[in-house]
Amino acid sequence: MIIGIPKEIKNNESRVGITPAGVFELVKNNHTVYVQSNAGDGSGFFNNDYLKAGAIILDTIVEVYSMSDMIVKVKEPIAEEYDLIQEGQILFTFFHFASSEPLTKAMIKSKAICIAYETVEDEEGTLPLLTPMSEVAGRLAIQQGAKYLEKPVKGRGVLLGGVPGVAPGKVLVLGAGVVGIQAAKMAAGLGAHVTIMDINMKRLRYVNDVMPPHVVTEFSNEFNIRKHIKTHDLIIGGVLLKGAKAPNLITRDMLKEMRPGTVIVDVAVDQGGCVETTRPTTHEDPVYIIDDVVHYSVANMPGAVPYTSTIALTNVTLPYALKLANMGWEAACEKDACLKKGLNIISGKIVYDEIIRAFGWEKTLV
Repeated sequence: MIIGIPKEIKNNESRVGITPAGVFELVKNNHTVYVQSNAGDGSGFFNNDYLKAGAIILDTIVEVYSMSDMIVKVKEPIAEEYDLIQEGQILFTFFHFASSEPLTKAMIKSKAICIAYETVEDEEGTLPLLTPMSEVAGRLAIQQGAKYLEKPVKGRGVLLGGVPGVAPGKVLVLGAGVVGIQAAKMAAGLGAHVTIMDINMKRLRYVNDVMPPHVVTEFSNEFNIRKHIKTHDLIIGGVLLKGAKAPNLITRDMLKEMRPGTVIVDVAVDQGGCVETTRPTTHEDPVYIIDDVVHYSVANMPGAVPYTSTIALTNVTLPYALKLANMGWEAACEKDACLKKGLNIISGKIVYDEIIRAFGWEKTLV
């Protein structure tokens, strides 16, 4: 198979879909790998590294798309890429279709095979390709949240860890999944007081067992959320519904109940956000303020630390990319039930029901 690795062109996205180590494995299995020139520069992998591993360097993104059977990326294609995608071409990347109707319609029109990292699901119900990026985003949420709590960037002026004689900052984490637990771990490490909320008591029991005493758990409902947003300095949105749009746990009217300078980091922005006032931002212009509440909702948070993120992501995506290349998508998905759940759109037809529900579309209309 011919595998193409284009350079990511989303704003400030420096990750790359494959490392030289991944190229080496694919070439060892008799596949051809085309890498767009300078695609890995932002992650610290350069043309010469790819050449040594056996890749062929192409100058333009047009060449990569036009000459490849399978495209391996990091982020969903953006508008400039839509017309480059070919009928029957395999696209293996993050898509987050439920948060973008234009992207969904464009991929239907392309008649490509869209396999989404975020819906590949193992036997235990976990998402192995999303997990490492959720780990990065959860940890980074506290790093960014702590920064935007500083007064020069319109935050409350709170140091999360406090100092002797001054109480630490308070962090509210919505969701006790991978993002939430990693965020709680980082916030606890800084010395903050952390409240983590979820509707899954099994997850809350786990958090209660593994976290230090200054991380407390509470059942998530609107009453409790409204209570805590009045007193917490940093709010992390880490809610995930597999392949579906995130629910709005914080509505516009709740912002008025928060103290001026409260910071919200909505990690769920890729799936529409769990805060009603969330809109996607970029690393170039990451925050905006509504009702004196600072919103940080960068849609590709792990892109801020591309060296770490690229290695973490490709560690888990490469085995699946190898299966797809060695067997073809149909045989690979037939033999691997986990990978099969990654199928979202096949040749113009949506096959992942949560996407249809997200837009209120009837199956017969797709």
